[in-house]
Amino acid sequence: MKQVEVQIMGHGYVLGCPEDGEERLNQAVAKVDEAMCKIRDAGKIKARDRIAVLAALNLAFDLTDRPVALDTGAPSLSTSQLQSLLQRMDAVLGHDNQLL
Repeated sequence: MKQVEVQIMGHGYVLGCPEDGEERLNQAVAKVDEAMCKIRDAGKIKARDRIAVLAALNLAFDLTDRPVALDTGAPSLSTSQLQSLLQRMDAVLGHDNQLL
């Protein structure tokens, strides 16, 4: 697994990434960054942890709004993979001592 440095809302993060997953990771980072900046720029919420939670909820809601495609061949995430992703997000946000 390689390490990739990314920027989200102007802050740098180093993330683990499979060798063949850098493009997908960068696409995901771009979506998260866009969602978080949109919330921040609306001006009502300043705390990055709250912005991150709202962005995550908005992105998840958008996913549930899509029609379910059967047998698309696209990989789906299991519950354990989703929990792992949430734990990694918590760890990254936890390292940032300036969440409020």
